Amino acid sequence: MRRQAGTALFFKKCIDRLAAAAGLLCFAPVMAATALAVRVSMGRPVLFRQQRPGRGGRTFQLVKFRTMLDARGADGRPLPDAQRLTRLGRFLRSASLDELPQLWNVLRGDMSLVGPRPLLVEYLPRYSAEQARRHEVLPGITGWAQVNGRNALDWEERFRLDVWYVDHWSLWLDARILALTFLRVVQRQGIAPEGRMTMYPFLGNSEGPRAQRA
Repeated sequence: MRRQAGTALFFKKCIDRLAAAAGLLCFAPVMAATALAVRVSMGRPVLFRQQRPGRGGRTFQLVKFRTMLDARGADGRPLPDAQRLTRLGRFLRSASLDELPQLWNVLRGDMSLVGPRPLLVEYLPRYSAEQARRHEVLPGITGWAQVNGRNALDWEERFRLDVWYVDHWSLWLDARILALTFLRVVQRQGIAPEGRMTMYPFLGNSEGPRAQRA
């Protein structure tokens, strides 16, 4: 069984690298047009870069197309996401075009095409032991939680689906998730929680669902 799992993981890595390289080539015109639109609409930088935890909690630099302005209040702190998210940014998120630069992360081996989404580093100490198991595999551009509700899910359900993926992973499941991802992108479902422009922060299990939604 371990040998079979190791062989499947090897094929998963090969598929990831080949698909990422092909994707970067195929989507190059789209990415160039998106970069130009971001540059004209929001200025520099075109790419959003941030440290995110990967497999085993080890950090890497995630890259996405920028969707928000760097606008700050009188106190010097960033304005709420809803005020910084631009019209172009909303479109890029709804069409998942902001995710395309992450193909570079996949090519580098930081991410996989499919896996739990890489969240913020500050969330690491807030996970329960069970929730932290989402870091037993490489994070992905898309995942089981993304095709089963995406940001419309609460944190508890998202993490439950992430751990389910860790326990039930297979190449067939990855293929199914990729097919469902295409469908969800076309349908533009679960882009944000109801009544919000962006996902509310995860404050930890001890805070309770009401505090997490604050």
